[in-house]
Amino acid sequence: MLEREEGASSTLKQLGAIVRTLDLWDDPVELIGDEDDEQEIRPRALVFEALDRPDLAVAALRAIRKESYFDNVGAMIVVTVGQIARIDPASGFDDFCLHPYVPEELYGRIRALEWRRSEFATEERHKVGGIVVDKGSHEVYVDGRAIALTAKEFALLSYLFERRGKVLSREHLLSRVWGNRYEGGPRTVDIHVRRLRAKLGETLPLETLRGSGYKLRAPHGDEKVRTAGERTERADRDESVEGDDESLEESSEPKLAS
Repeated sequence: MLEREEGASSTLKQLGAIVRTLDLWDDPVELIGDEDDEQEIRPRALVFEALDRPDLAVAALRAIRKESYFDNVGAMIVVTVGQIARIDPASGFDDFCLHPYVPEELYGRIRALEWRRSEFATEERHKVGGIVVDKGSHEVYVDGRAIALTAKEFALLSYLFERRGKVLSREHLLSRVWGNRYEGGPRTVDIHVRRLRAKLGETLPLETLRGSGYKLRAPHGDEKVRTAGERTERADRDESVEGDDESLEESSEPKLAS
């Protein structure tokens, strides 16, 4: 953003935000402070004041995305009314705002941008990407849309969220989610994972690890380098079920040993 009297920088500062500014053609590294890592300072949103030159903002966004410091930070482009038609949906921006600003709209859009990109975990709620799991109400939302899950699908998803970043074997998941007295085999886990992927789509960052099990990807930067034995397989190959699929489509109700 440019340091202009009528610009977003001035508006956001009046609202109490800490703002760093840079010309669109400058090196984005200049936005990174020397003590940011030590003080755990991370940007919450990127606002590109393109006005009548959205092409410059697109080039600036590409440069910024090369810096890991800005990973998973939402980006918004600001244009004049006459430039709306020039905003390419594939340019990488999460939202846009019109100039001149309405302060309340600018603030509200940035808050919404932060929410879409934010992730958190509390005792009752987990948010990973666009997925929110509310254990208190047994509800799941994807980008604000309620998703109907069976009891076992919800239990499996909750368990994966609670242990995000850890490799969990099928046997481990079967024991923890279905219980030690369940008589079904590990393929039951595959079936329920396939159902979760079908319902949640690409928003579910779940990896299938050959010979190991499943892992819900950790936030960027916390990922460890995968070994050769942890290569992700394609979902349609990993979840192929040997034998008669109909016999494996088990009820979500657990079987108890007699």
